[in-house]
Amino acid sequence: MKNLFYVCILALAIYSCGSGKERNFEQKEQTAMANDTVRIANDSLEYEIIIIEPGFNLFINSIAKPRGYYSQTYLENKNRFLVPEYNARVTQPQRFNPNLYIQEINYNPNIDYGYEVNYMLYNYFVFFSREYNQRFSVPTRI
Repeated sequence: MKNLFYVCILALAIYSCGSGKERNFEQKEQTAMANDTVRIANDSLEYEIIIIEPGFNLFINSIAKPRGYYSQTYLENKNRFLVPEYNARVTQPQRFNPNLYIQEINYNPNIDYGYEVNYMLYNYFVFFSREYNQRFSVPTRI
């Protein structure tokens, strides 16, 4: 009788581990990718930033400082130093992980990209440094 009780408990535990419905992981991944794509465009100047990074959308909406916290001048100054360092790492795949530093960022500090573009670019660097434990010479903290 005692063994029958243990067998029933074991059978119930195995049954409860089974999946109740089919799961489509491929669709979830596509949905997550669509949700983690952020496009910022300055249509009047014809500049845009497209950030495709898992977790960035959550970061920008919950962890990052709100828009207006930093001045545009502050963001431009940070980006003026962060972009060249990032681009230098892109050109040194033997020294830095080429899976992290994939493509150079075309950023000209003499162009006024507007607040939103500078805000998103700076916060991408903050996210990138936190997510991948990368240190830049210019501190990127929140």
